[in-house]
Amino acid sequence: VQLQASGGGFVQPGGSLRLSCAASGGTVSNYEMSWFRQDSGKEREFVGGIRRSGGNTVYADSVKGRFTISRDRAKNTVYLQMNSLKSEDTAVYYCAAGRPALGSIRDTSMYYYWGQGTQVTVSS
Repeated sequence: VQLQASGGGFVQPGGSLRLSCAASGGTVSNYEMSWFRQDSGKEREFVGGIRRSGGNTVYADSVKGRFTISRDRAKNTVYLQMNSLKSEDTAVYYCAAGRPALGSIRDTSMYYYWGQGTQVTVSS
């Protein structure tokens, strides 16, 4: 499965961006799809995920209420809608596909496939 992340850019605090993760060679609805982010000098951290069964979503506390993950089966794409962006949201964002149990959804080692990352910069 190849994952192509896109949609990053530069935005002012309070602004919005929508990231896309397009899959090829596999179907997103067959995997747990998650977004992670990594700022320079920091570990990669879980942002949120959408479960393959039922489409339930899980979010990190730091983005809950501001970020929304959705899935378009027809386009085989997962989205990360980011609203009310803060400077601390600045990072490279990665999408990932795997089959982690719910209790392991934040564990990067549980994912088989990763997108190449897209830079999000929030600054005034």
